[in-house]
Amino acid sequence: MSFDIHILGTSSARPTGSRQVSGSIVVCDEGVAVVDAGEGFQSRFAIQRRRMKQSDKSQIKVSRVDVLCLTHGHLDHTWGVLPWLHTLSLDKRKKPLLILGPTSGEVLESVLSNSDLPENTSNSDLLIQWRSWHQLGGTSQQLGFPVRWILGDVKSNRWIELLPDSDSVIELDKMPQPDGWSNNKIKPLPTNHTVPSCGWHFSSKPKKGKFNRLRAAELKLSDAHRAGLARGEDQTLEDGRILASDEFRSPDSGGISVVLSGDTSEMSEGITSLENCDVLVHESTFLEDSSERAMNYLHSTASGAARTALSGGAKNLVLTHFGARIKDTDELLSQAREQLGESKTALTAASDGDRIHVSDLGSVTHHYWGEQGWSN
Repeated sequence: MSFDIHILGTSSARPTGSRQVSGSIVVCDEGVAVVDAGEGFQSRFAIQRRRMKQSDKSQIKVSRVDVLCLTHGHLDHTWGVLPWLHTLSLDKRKKPLLILGPTSGEVLESVLSNSDLPENTSNSDLLIQWRSWHQLGGTSQQLGFPVRWILGDVKSNRWIELLPDSDSVIELDKMPQPDGWSNNKIKPLPTNHTVPSCGWHFSSKPKKGKFNRLRAAELKLSDAHRAGLARGEDQTLEDGRILASDEFRSPDSGGISVVLSGDTSEMSEGITSLENCDVLVHESTFLEDSSERAMNYLHSTASGAARTALSGGAKNLVLTHFGARIKDTDELLSQAREQLGESKTALTAASDGDRIHVSDLGSVTHHYWGEQGWSN
């Protein structure tokens, strides 16, 4: 059990000569999740799949994508969604796709009551975008495969499902998880931005250590004693010896915890409320000399990302979502490192195409993409 995070875009607002806009992939043992899909996402996804096949002889199969998680409605995070859906349709996809995204409680109320949207609803609200995509062919009936469109007010944990083929809506008891996922879970984290937004938390259940069959065989234990030890029950042998079950099993692997922030100001409650996480991929749009601008636009500086990481117990902080004026990440890293001080939080900055691997034991490796392939 492990997670692979593929970061396919590290620019904010618009592409630059060396960076594309937001879009990431999270691969786990049960499937694949896409987090945001800005302009050109399907091309970047195809390039990354080719890199994986050529360099690692492994694949990110599009057929394993179960869910698309959107952090908010700004176009640098969503403009590639509809073209990608149409490509899936052309490729004769039949597997269901779950699409999740945040909106406001007021928008939810207006949809459920079939009334006009509130006057202050942003043009970037996901509801407005989704309705336009439905008119442009983004429905299950027109795409040829099942799509679930789930909108939620993250703070109140209230969710609705849009049914564009029947022009109706239903309220849900809770946010659904991807089909077939039982060991891994997706959870939205409230964040602070100029439109309804959230980060996405991916976690896996702890995995039991392996039972030591060889030792059990060497001791010539009965089937009943072996079964009891495997269940975690201490066993008393006929000669009075007591065998402790934990001595017959390797240490459990802790659950994996990964967060992708989306756009947010620093110290968003959803992230800082975490007790710990293995990897926090956090936006760092501005340098410290633009901290006032960051506050005005509800974005984060590298220093703010570091403060958030410390508060949320992040073991590894990966900076991303860099403003156009940032040509390299040295100064960002320096400013974040100053905030981290003597903490044990590891710090890196992402480039397009990088992979962050989290093993089942919690070790983290940042694979940097370059002309010669990936390097650690």
